[in-house]
Amino acid sequence: MSDPTGAGVVASLARPGGNITGFLLYEASIAGKWLGMLKEIAPHLTRAALLGNPKGFPYSYFLRIAKAIAPSLGIEIVPAPIANAEDIDRSIESFARVPNGGLLVPPDNAVDEHRDLVIALAARHRLPAVYASREFVAAGGLMSYSTDDLTQFRRAASYVDRVLRGASPANLPVETPIKYETVLNLKTAKALGFDVSPTLLVRADEVIE
Repeated sequence: MSDPTGAGVVASLARPGGNITGFLLYEASIAGKWLGMLKEIAPHLTRAALLGNPKGFPYSYFLRIAKAIAPSLGIEIVPAPIANAEDIDRSIESFARVPNGGLLVPPDNAVDEHRDLVIALAARHRLPAVYASREFVAAGGLMSYSTDDLTQFRRAASYVDRVLRGASPANLPVETPIKYETVLNLKTAKALGFDVSPTLLVRADEVIE
């Protein structure tokens, strides 16, 4: 999860205090990275719709962080709460009526369920979009910046070992991600008419052509 303290799962990251500890999938600062990528690929961008289900805890978490960071980049965050396919269609359609917009798509089960629809709508309305999962880019989305899940799983194995040897989860700090990956879909960028800057291209861990 992204904010275990806010969700009440642990007392703090440094000292969980109960019988639960683990590894964050995302930390707050990643929202700034997503917004920076949108601005880099679409310099005239002034608005970003944050797509997600407000009943899911990550939505309010990322919305709060994005709103705090966005002004420094000259971006207005537009909440786009959704719960189903109809909501997604309506929200993106409405948002796209005003120019210079882009989509910010944090991790969200409702969005994941309708991944192909989100990608298709972004393409139809020629909206730059940054996703929290490589799978979106592999399916035709523009770009993603996400935690390297494999690294997190490998790190988690060390905690499993320590707990099985008698360590208390209360004393094992919740660890933040240490490795991220950037994925770009150049075919999608070309189709949407976006120029990928050399710096963004160099930073990419994977380029889909």
